[in-house]
Amino acid sequence: PFCVLGSYYAIQSNPTPPPARCRRDPPPGRGAAAAPPLLLGVTARSAPGDSLAHRPVPVSRTVLLRGAALVLTMDPALGSGPLGSVENADVLMRNGAIASVGTGLQVPPGASVVDTSGKLVMPGFVDTHTHLWQAAIRGGCTDGDLFGWFERCTAPARGRLTPEALHSFVRLAALDAVQSGVTTLVDWVDIFAFDLIESYVRALAGTGVRFTYAMFPPKPDGALVAKVKKELVDPVPLGSFQVATHAARSAQDLNRAHWEAAQDMGVMLNSHVLERPEQRADDPMGVLADIGALGPRLMINHAIHLTGEEVAALADHDARAVHCPLSNMRLGSGVMRLSEFRRRGVKVGLGLDGGTNDTSDFQALMKTAIGLQRAHAMDAGVFPQVQDVLRMATLGGAEVIGIDDRVGSLTPGKRADVVIIDPAALNFAPRFEWVGQIVFNGRPENVDSVFVDGRPLKLGGRLVDIDTSRVVREAEAAAAAVGSRSVPGMP
Repeated sequence: PFCVLGSYYAIQSNPTPPPARCRRDPPPGRGAAAAPPLLLGVTARSAPGDSLAHRPVPVSRTVLLRGAALVLTMDPALGSGPLGSVENADVLMRNGAIASVGTGLQVPPGASVVDTSGKLVMPGFVDTHTHLWQAAIRGGCTDGDLFGWFERCTAPARGRLTPEALHSFVRLAALDAVQSGVTTLVDWVDIFAFDLIESYVRALAGTGVRFTYAMFPPKPDGALVAKVKKELVDPVPLGSFQVATHAARSAQDLNRAHWEAAQDMGVMLNSHVLERPEQRADDPMGVLADIGALGPRLMINHAIHLTGEEVAALADHDARAVHCPLSNMRLGSGVMRLSEFRRRGVKVGLGLDGGTNDTSDFQALMKTAIGLQRAHAMDAGVFPQVQDVLRMATLGGAEVIGIDDRVGSLTPGKRADVVIIDPAALNFAPRFEWVGQIVFNGRPENVDSVFVDGRPLKLGGRLVDIDTSRVVREAEAAAAAVGSRSVPGMP
């Protein structure tokens, strides 16, 4: 009989791969000291001194996910309904891509087989806006609005960062996102010194997540932007680049320089826009229009206090937007008018937004995206519904950042960014309507496994080849070393 990988693994630092376990063998216990299955393509993680690119272990890249109770492909051509649902199905991943989805797929020679019976399989989540380094100030300035957060938490902490501390904070937050099912993230970064940027990108590359580094240059410095992209981001197979900006009349020349740099490199421009009503005086939408940035290569984050005419302008030019409901609630910033964006046809993704989300709980983000709109409208039928928010979290997010031809659905030919959800848990069971339960019942601990580009980053509920206790200890030590605990507003 073909061999099947177990559901739970005890991760070791330097594992020796055991023989594959076969169906007739008794399953190991949850606390067994079995090593992670290197035949699945585990990558060595990079430490601060390692090269930026991953160092893949030369192993089989063909994996069959066998017998999932439900597969949400996000491709209506592959299954039923808007989410492309297929019951009792298999998913075949080969060389980092989705090869096939269907029932009773044959096991290719040399393939690894993962038993997913009773589980749910779907594309990984796309976090379209975050600030990972802000893990340094989680839980801080809890009584502050956006401006209080900037003054008392963000600015003091950023000024104290060292390359070593930054690496620890970014690694902590990125792994937290991965264990929640995030396979792609866009990190908007206002870190300026080259050695800090280098440490940041190394940390991202080392986690194995697919990422976009959106760099905010504090002055018109096309040479630095090009250097960061060429030397730090481009060598990372799963890395991509954007230019970040703060659109405002007082910074219009800088905004124009950022847009020109983005055009020169053929990447997107990524701006915060109207998170607070006071920012209306900055006229950010007018600035973006005046510099010619309105179009499919523009992403705007938060977009809470736009007028109907401004939403229409986004739609007319196919510009993209990001909704950050958890952050917006925490800072008292307001409620994005998602129904208006949908009516106009604007592409919208979901964003965790870094430190003001406090954790990287993507399940809570989806639930809040629905609940906040219902509470504001006092209408349970308002957009988004469950299927809408699941699409925003996957294919919709990929559309926002322009990579929906590569990720966001389990369409054969796309990259194999996949999550496996285990509903056999106290918070999830019993089965009632699983699609709704993913959003309303789900928590990060229900994410059994995470694959990015066909490589497992989480298996059987545990991060692969990661000592989470060490990651936490290093982040705590970094916080003590840079004094982030003494930032005003922090305990």
